[in-house]
Amino acid sequence: MITTFTANPSLDRTIELGSTLVRGGVQRALAAGAQAAGKGVNVTRALVAAGVPTLAVLPGDPTDPVVVGLGVDGLPHRAMPIGQPLRSNVTLTEPDGTTTKVNEPGPTLDDAEQQLISSALLRAAADSSWLVLAGSLPPGVPPFFYAEMITRLHAELGERCPLVAVDTSDAPLAALFDAPTGLPDLIKPNAEELAGLAGTASEAELEASPELAAAAARRLVDRGTAAVLATLGARGAVLVTAEGAWLATHPPVRARSTVGAGDSSLAGYLIAHDRGATPPECLRSAVAYGAAAASLPGSLIPTPDQTAPESVTVTPLLSASQPLASTTQTPKE
Repeated sequence: MITTFTANPSLDRTIELGSTLVRGGVQRALAAGAQAAGKGVNVTRALVAAGVPTLAVLPGDPTDPVVVGLGVDGLPHRAMPIGQPLRSNVTLTEPDGTTTKVNEPGPTLDDAEQQLISSALLRAAADSSWLVLAGSLPPGVPPFFYAEMITRLHAELGERCPLVAVDTSDAPLAALFDAPTGLPDLIKPNAEELAGLAGTASEAELEASPELAAAAARRLVDRGTAAVLATLGARGAVLVTAEGAWLATHPPVRARSTVGAGDSSLAGYLIAHDRGATPPECLRSAVAYGAAAASLPGSLIPTPDQTAPESVTVTPLLSASQPLASTTQTPKE
């Protein structure tokens, strides 16, 4: 079973515009919809569609629209009551795929609520092959929450500890590398997040050069993370492990919305890994899922029949014995 944890889930309302967004104007929408979401919830949604056993863990009262929505959609979940409403987010998509998001901060979680959630995660993780820690942290939760959770998982579960994947950004992502015992087995940064972590190049430079992105990811593998799955937007994704580095690309698709594309990429990787695939095949699945998500409207998460892994080209970048391209800049510690 793959357990996902969404610290700051939301009811995502997506509005599809028929023309370019005009600030200060009045526009009519082509379509609109709402569903329970959040990065971990999105991963669970893709896993369910693929027939992979999964459980979504999240804060939320039984009557909260997000939790109710999970039940309506048939997504296995375990919600921890917090006595506060979860947030609502709004996404505006334009015909060319440009996506504008407005995210609320979410409810404030105190120490007692954080301990309740941590205990629920420990119970679920004991029976899991993977634990996915995903998304931003709500107010009141310190940035080192994920790092401390990973340390606690290893300390209390020992050999029963699942593999841990983290998909987050900003301070919670940086905090992982401030605590050597809190490193996950897999991280899934985009180019901007990878640039911030490695401190060797800009977002644009990493997206333009898979080799440079692989070099940046290698720095993180050398610091103790087993694998880095770095998504590079329309240019595909790079996977780096101790054994090698690979680039996967997909033929251009008509992007309708980028919402959930990164979450879908992570889900694609996990689906393939759950079925015993090799690292390059896991990368192939990740890019197929990410491309499929970008081609769908709103916040829809792709099903297996909507992906085209046979269209993905996977190219070895470097073997484990070859040094990755270096830069003259000083890495950010």
